[in-house]
Amino acid sequence: MKAALSTTKFKLISFPKFSKAQNKDFTLILNERVNQYFSENQLSKKGGKAMALKSFVMLSLFIVPLIIISLGILTQTWQLFVLYLLCGAGMAGIGMGVMHDAIHGSYSSNQKLNWLMAQSMNLVGANASVWRVQHNVLHHTYTNIEGSDDDLNTPPFLRFTPKRILSAVHKYQHFYTWFFYSLSTISWITTKDFVRLKRYTDKGLIKQGREFKLMLFKLIAWKLAYYGYALVLPILFSGFTWPTVVVAFICMHIVTGMTISLVFQTAHIMPETNFPSPCKQGNIDCNWTVHQLETTTNYAPDNKVLGWLVGGLNYQVEHHLFPHICHLHYPEISKIVKRTTEEFGLTYNSIPTFSRALSEHARMLRHLGQQNTLQFAHSEL
Repeated sequence: MKAALSTTKFKLISFPKFSKAQNKDFTLILNERVNQYFSENQLSKKGGKAMALKSFVMLSLFIVPLIIISLGILTQTWQLFVLYLLCGAGMAGIGMGVMHDAIHGSYSSNQKLNWLMAQSMNLVGANASVWRVQHNVLHHTYTNIEGSDDDLNTPPFLRFTPKRILSAVHKYQHFYTWFFYSLSTISWITTKDFVRLKRYTDKGLIKQGREFKLMLFKLIAWKLAYYGYALVLPILFSGFTWPTVVVAFICMHIVTGMTISLVFQTAHIMPETNFPSPCKQGNIDCNWTVHQLETTTNYAPDNKVLGWLVGGLNYQVEHHLFPHICHLHYPEISKIVKRTTEEFGLTYNSIPTFSRALSEHARMLRHLGQQNTLQFAHSEL
């Protein structure tokens, strides 16, 4: 596997390595304390019945409105749009609260069930296999490292890292980025998965030949199925004109795209987070655990409703440290993580409210569009 640092183009040349010696005691003690919490309370690290209930709610929120739409019983255009918007909320819920845990193996102790629930990502038009490489391998390992974290591999008109070359158009990105957030899942169901499948195969992250061909076949088949039940059937049987259905379909994706983008981006593209570069030897000057602390931010930790809706992703610190643990446990684990980081004098980024997190993310976009370093952003904020 190869990855590289580039300020203009994502290339996989050589993945950076993390220090194994620095903060070794912190990592050991933190893991011991978290394991002890589950042992003493006789708890499974997986989701159990609570995840089953959440899955039922989110899947129903996506599937049931589509069924109603395709039955042709609606009489008003606003009803069509309301149901598609509900589908959009369900899609976001599946992505954040069902698929996300399953693809990390934290949904259940039964790996077959994890695999099955991970397929829910294919159900909503994206691809679980491509996401596993992008998210589990690249983003979770090399968070906020330009050239290795593929989440930073944005179009030229977006600048999410100070390591990317600054251009004149970036000056306005804090105005127009939100529009592209809203279109993010439309990109996902059309071109994004194909582009990344090709790139990961070219760079050795996916085997060429049979594995690539099989993934491509499944990707195409799932997308055709998705367009079939999410768009074609409503066009044929809803009783509304095809332009009306297409607009409602796009509105569904605007809801999903905006929701998912805001939840994920406010965890990493923030003034509090670092964007480290490897040294000449290709190494990072801290161990992996501390790297996750320095590149990730929590928000709204006391908002239980938000936490349930976004699949615990407001506890991104805990998720990045313990992706194999179901998000339902993050509120309790966060107490252990925060206490341990304080004892060792390490970073623990947390913002009290989601609105504050959005505000700081917006200002971060503005500073990244105007500055070559983060110094100005940190000093002003």
